[in-house]
Parts: sequence; C-alpha cells; structure tokens
Amino acid sequence: MQISMTVNGAEVTNVIEPRVLLVHYIRDVLRLTGTHWGCDTSNCGTCVVLMDGTPVKSCTVLAAMADGRDIRTVEGLAAGGTLDPVQQGFMEEHGLQCGFCTPGMMLTARALLDKNPHPDDGEIREAISGQICRCTGYATIVRSVKWAAEHPRLSDNEQADAGPSEEFADTIPAEEVRS
Repeated sequence: MQISMTVNGAEVTNVIEPRVLLVHYIRDVLRLTGTHWGCDTSNCGTCVVLMDGTPVKSCTVLAAMADGRDIRTVEGLAAGGTLDPVQQGFMEEHGLQCGFCTPGMMLTARALLDKNPHPDDGEIREAISGQICRCTGYATIVRSVKWAAEHPRLSDNEQADAGPSEEFADTIPAEEVRS
C-alpha cells in the first residue's frame, strides 16, 4: 500500500506492507535512527514520536495509520542548525546518561511545552510518566524540561523558514523493510 505523510517538515511517500510499524518505517525506510526501538510492547516509551503534535509510541502504531499525518522525530527538533530548547536543556542539565530513552523523552517534553509553556515539576513528571529511564532517576530530566521552559523557543514561522531537517532520497524499497 502507498502512504504519504509529512516527516520533520518533508513530504514523504512510500509503498509499504500494511503490517509495518511506524517505528520500523521511520528507522528502516526513512533511515531516521534517532527514534529508538525498545520493548516492543509500548511500556518503555523510547519509541515516542509526535503525530500531529501528540506523543505516540511508534512501536504500536502502524505506519498506515500515519498516512496523511504530520510526524516529528528527534531529528526534527532542531531548526536551521539551532537546537530546540529541549535539546539544549538536556545538555545544560545533564538530562541523559546512556541516551537510549532521550529522543522519546525530548519529544514528550516538546509536546508538553507546546501545550503548557510553564509546567511545574508535577506536570513534567506526569507528562513523562509513560516513559522509562533506567539511568538518571528523572531529577535531571525534570530540570532539563524546566530549563527549556525558561528559554525561548523558535516560533513556528521561524522553524518553517528553516525548512525540512532531512532529505529522504536514500529510502529503501518496501520489500526490504523489517516486518
């Protein structure tokens, strides 16, 4: 089946098998490997991407369900060579250790800040409660999100002017996609 969607600001169209999960489509077809694949049961949250601005666990979403949608991966957070404040916050406040959960955490944080620009600690903890970090104990992640909330974000117009963050000319044929 053919699907089309916007990924990090770029229109993509591919022929895939209907059973392909969004996480595999992103990683194997689009070759955006920042989206991690962890538990495959939607428990860990490492595979979180934004679909129409809402965090979803891409290991339990069929790529076909994203047809016509706007998908944002961790590769799409930076704009025009400038880190998103969430990314900068994770650097400034040491919000990662091994980094495996970090892409999903950052996307969840971005979605939270887009809805609530000034969350308190409890709201941050609630937002990331569907994700597991085995390294940090969450205190540095909460501080990272608070740092991002205290620093300006590029406006949507400024991000759009920066253009798509990725090119997809080197995608692989659907028959080679892991099912």
